[in-house]
Amino acid sequence: MARGDSSTHTQTAQTLLIVDDEPSLRFSIGEWARDAGFRALEAATGRDAIAQLQQSPVDGVLLDLKLGDEDGLQVLKRLREEDPQLPVVMLTGHGTLGDAVRATKLGAFDFMPKPPDLEHLEVVLRRALEHARLQREVEHLRKAREAQPLIGDSPGLKRVLQRLDKVAKSSTATVLIHGETGSGKELMAQYLHAKSARAGEPFVTVNCAAIPENLLESELYGYEKGAFTDAKRSKQGLFEVANRGTVLLDEIGEMSLALQAKLLRVLETRTFRRVGGHTNITVDVRVVASTHNDLRRKVGESKFREDLFFRLNVVPIDMPPLRDRPEDIAILAEYYIDHFCRPLARLPARLHPEALRAMVAYAWPGNVRELKNVIERVILLEAEDEILPQHLPPELAARGPLGGEGTPAPFPPGVVRPLVEIERLAIEHSLHECQGNKTQAAQKLGISRQTLRTKLKEFRIEDDAEGGVET
Repeated sequence: MARGDSSTHTQTAQTLLIVDDEPSLRFSIGEWARDAGFRALEAATGRDAIAQLQQSPVDGVLLDLKLGDEDGLQVLKRLREEDPQLPVVMLTGHGTLGDAVRATKLGAFDFMPKPPDLEHLEVVLRRALEHARLQREVEHLRKAREAQPLIGDSPGLKRVLQRLDKVAKSSTATVLIHGETGSGKELMAQYLHAKSARAGEPFVTVNCAAIPENLLESELYGYEKGAFTDAKRSKQGLFEVANRGTVLLDEIGEMSLALQAKLLRVLETRTFRRVGGHTNITVDVRVVASTHNDLRRKVGESKFREDLFFRLNVVPIDMPPLRDRPEDIAILAEYYIDHFCRPLARLPARLHPEALRAMVAYAWPGNVRELKNVIERVILLEAEDEILPQHLPPELAARGPLGGEGTPAPFPPGVVRPLVEIERLAIEHSLHECQGNKTQAAQKLGISRQTLRTKLKEFRIEDDAEGGVET
């Protein structure tokens, strides 16, 4: 499939650029390519080939070793600089083994004599295109492994993931993700992309709040050479870069009304023009938008287009804030402890129960991002083997204890905890107050010592009891 194609070819056609200074050979290979199901482009010079690649990205290139006075190996180098994963097959009428070795080192997929045997050429091209596809998929999987996963076991997160799994079965439905800053909206979009049929294709994020309005349009849609003073050459927009993949429009609520109107047309037609351009470019992308704003309210205030809101809100997803996912705090904390200890060649620090209770009691206005930053700071500057309450920032460490100083309250504002978690907190607190004496702790809790022992095994907190006195 051609990226950025302005013609009416089908979406399954792959674009082949034929670069040769012999018109008859370009014509004959072009005719064969079209019959074989490719969309064929032609270029007589290296300069023309680079210009076409910048104008309309291609899937593969057939490149002559000698282009008049031009060195095909230099053209190969420039093509690969434009697109490092672009598969290029070299053609030559008088090449040497040394030429083939140099071409391979510069990234050529294969080296064939001309005129080529067309049946063999098709086999080589299909193999080259499949190799490039696998390279892109491997790169995608590598980035996916490096990215932070959506971690947690709370009912709220499970509901979100189940909804994303269902949406992933469609490769076109537009999704609108709402959530507080730092809650993981981009991770949700990445999860959706990875679960969909578009996995392995580009995932591109555009922060609509971080790019000035006068630059955002050219970032999204690209521009032609000479479109404005500094436009020395044509440039693809991020919609073109993401072709066949997913575009995340982060903080869509910050986009100006003028750009909202243009975006609406792109969503409806999947076509646009570059800034300064005169031809339509067609792309195949899934659009995901995210925001921390109440877009319905912004529609009512005439700050967001109603028609665009409905076009984006085909599948609404609400990411719960971390304060509504207290079950996930321990899991996330352990993940980040390991994440930040590993590069330092340190074993993961132990998270003291009191420190964990302080973290669970905190409201986390910055959500998961704030938790991540806290753990990183503590690992780098404070804790060695164990994270203690005093290692935490003042706003966490100073939470009141069930009503006093030092231990966090079990019912902070805005948090409703499961009964099983309250039971665990009560047991841990009683053991702390009784210096680990299980008999005294059981008496204060109003349960038998055997019931307490059973609960300690159930919650796996017996080793956390200070002293563990068996009296």
